[in-house]
Parts: sequence; C-alpha cells; structure tokens
Amino acid sequence: MKSNPHVKTWYGMIATFATAGMYTKMPGTVGTFVAFILLLSFGGIPLWVLALTVLAGTAAADRYAKNTGREDPGEVVVDEVAGYWVSMIGLDPTFAIVAFFMFRVIDIIKPFPVGKMEKLPGGIGIMADDVCGGAIVNVLLRLLHWLFFGDGVSYISKLLGIGA
Repeated sequence: MKSNPHVKTWYGMIATFATAGMYTKMPGTVGTFVAFILLLSFGGIPLWVLALTVLAGTAAADRYAKNTGREDPGEVVVDEVAGYWVSMIGLDPTFAIVAFFMFRVIDIIKPFPVGKMEKLPGGIGIMADDVCGGAIVNVLLRLLHWLFFGDGVSYISKLLGIGA
C-alpha cells in the first residue's frame, strides 16, 4: 500500500472506502467488487445508505482531491461504490453479477453523458460520472429484462406487425 497521510483522515477513509482503493492498480474494480459483496451480504442496499454514501462520498472525494492536489485520484473509490449501488436500485440481487460487469464497462468507456459528468468540478465530478453510469446500467438492465423476460419481444413484434 502506498504511504499517504490523507488516507488516515475522515475524508480519506470515506473517499478510499476504508482503504479499499489503496491495494491495487485496479482500484475502481476493487471498489465495485466491495460494493458487490456488501450488496449481496445484505440482500440489497437501503436508499438512505446510498444517499448517505453519495453525499458523504462527494464531500470526502472533494476534500481528498484538493488535499492531495490531484483532480481525480485513482484510490478514491467511494464513487464506484455509489455508482454500482445505483445500478442495482430496485433490482433483484440476481442482477448483481451482470450489473457488476456492465457498470465496469460503462465506467471505463464513459459514454455520453457519463464523460460530461466527469468534467464537473471537484467531488461533484468525481461522484457524478459513476452515479450517472450506474443509472444507465439500471435502465439498461430493466430494458433487457423487459425485452427478454417480459412482454418486450411480443410488444415490439406487434408494433412492427410481425407474428400473430
């Protein structure tokens, strides 16, 4: 682990999610994995926990970034935790693995508007891109579920005049 005096502060512990982001060259994946394990362990994450994570995480990430002099320090993973949990809002834990991989892809490629959110200042930008990415994953999972396991295919078939 890198020596970093900021990690031992309240904002460092929150921003690095209790140092989870300090132990690898892939801190975003580790942060997402920790969020995944917590979600499965508790059978979901209450909205108040998510809201507290977003609010405290934004403030902590902002202070951590300012105090380290880096715009978006890699070891700050509270944003990945919050983003992954957003991807699972209202979904059954059986979606957890698919959401994990989809969230990591969105977090890495940063499609519009995720990339735009990242450009917001300070902790807001650090948190916003992952929350936005999580929201995109959530919508995509719901759409895919409706399409393949709901009435999606038959609905689209009727719209296109295909089939009975």
